[in-house]
Amino acid sequence: MRVLSSLLVLASTIAAQAELRIPAFTAYLDPDPNGAKVSERSGVSGWTNPKITVSWFGEIKTPGKVTASVSVNLPKDATSKLKLTVGKTSHEAEVKGTGENQPVSFGEFEISKAGYARFTLASLNKDGAEAGKLDALVLDGPATADAHFNVEPRRNAASVHLAYPVAKEVAEKKVVGFYNEVTAVEDPVATYYMACGFHRGYFGMQVNSATERRIIFSVWDAASGRNAKDRSTVEEENHTKLLAKGEGVEAGVFGNEGTGGHSHLVYPWKTGEAQKFYLTAAPGDGYTDYSGFYFHPEKKKWVLLATFRAPKDGAALHGLYSFSENFGGSNGHLQRKALYGPQWLKTADGEWHEQLTATFSHDGTGKTARLDRFMGVEKGEFFLSQGGFVPGFTKFGDPFTRPASKAPPVIELPKVP
Repeated sequence: MRVLSSLLVLASTIAAQAELRIPAFTAYLDPDPNGAKVSERSGVSGWTNPKITVSWFGEIKTPGKVTASVSVNLPKDATSKLKLTVGKTSHEAEVKGTGENQPVSFGEFEISKAGYARFTLASLNKDGAEAGKLDALVLDGPATADAHFNVEPRRNAASVHLAYPVAKEVAEKKVVGFYNEVTAVEDPVATYYMACGFHRGYFGMQVNSATERRIIFSVWDAASGRNAKDRSTVEEENHTKLLAKGEGVEAGVFGNEGTGGHSHLVYPWKTGEAQKFYLTAAPGDGYTDYSGFYFHPEKKKWVLLATFRAPKDGAALHGLYSFSENFGGSNGHLQRKALYGPQWLKTADGEWHEQLTATFSHDGTGKTARLDRFMGVEKGEFFLSQGGFVPGFTKFGDPFTRPASKAPPVIELPKVP
């Protein structure tokens, strides 16, 4: 029995110290995410700028020692000097190319506490010199036991959502107006904070680049348009039609994520300032007209984004939700966070009803690959957060209640053309 017990302990120890290989295509580049090429096929290549660093992030559950190496491919007889930093400790190594992948060892590091750890590789070469094509970060030692790294090619942070369960007595009165505010706290490029989502579309604000931001309102086509990639494959009778758009608004169609009518206003909305959205529905005989209104911070008045007629509908607003999306993976390591609220619903009888509850969900990336996704209540409003490799997580389906603001919005809408 003692022999068997010893063998089990030995097997457990070996398993705990099994080599952990993290593909280079899961790494992130700073400060410029496009400072080199990252692909599933080639790993990290074209890394010639010494100002660019390459970082891997993982959750270490067992503090202790870890040995680290990087698999590098460098042309024969070329040399490269690299530095790996873990926490406050840095080790350097020099590699001479063989024309094939080879391990470059950086020795041993001590990880003193459980939590997310960052492994950052820097080039010590002159500007323009090839640092080497990276294939993987390789870890070994006690600290790899139960460690969690995202090893999928998708580097986006998880998309996170909050759903608003509308009370039965409110839904029965027919919800024709949905008011919501969104305050961005952390909003790197490739972020979409969606304020007013419903069964036929979505309405919110986006960071398109370092110099461009947008307010976006879109409505899906009917039937096959909910799943089609190309609108040319959707019958015309199912097409959402643009009825009106506001001044300076660009409108057209969209595809690849279902098809439908799209509108956006290029506007530099500000981080830390509440952006106000109001969505309305006017049900008709077999269709519903949906209008998106935005409170323009400079004009200090409500402006129309667009009005779309959605065929094969005729319903009031339902399936209400908000979400936060990281739609570009190159900077998926950065945190995105926004406050949502207050939320108010207007029914067909003209009454306002405050929405105080919401539940949390996330996409497939949030299931196992990226657990840094959260919902909660902060400053009296709901918040959504993803990315940043922040410790902890919120469970799928968790419900939250925010305190009442008790003051319904005062909205003076412009005339729709």
